[in-house]
Amino acid sequence: MASIPLEVSLFLSGLLFSLGLLGVLVRRNILFILMSLEIMMNAAGLAFVAASSHWGVADGQVMFIFIVTVAAAEVSVGLALVLQLYRRIHTLDSDAVSVMRG
Repeated sequence: MASIPLEVSLFLSGLLFSLGLLGVLVRRNILFILMSLEIMMNAAGLAFVAASSHWGVADGQVMFIFIVTVAAAEVSVGLALVLQLYRRIHTLDSDAVSVMRG
């Protein structure tokens, strides 16, 4: 069984994290920002699993389960906020959120 070198996995993880960070910084649509956050969390999970596989311990898989749990909670809360925001201001542009100031 051939294994992928740790450097390749960490490079891919860093690339995915950078793309997610770029998406968070550049996009204005709240759904795209949430998807970019998910990409960043999956990149962190990939780094944990790659390191865990390289060193032969199960700690990375346990951390990945926690990351998936946090991602599920983030999606549920984020989508609920997006739905409420869309009902109030009829747009998903993050610049329009400043209208919500009290």
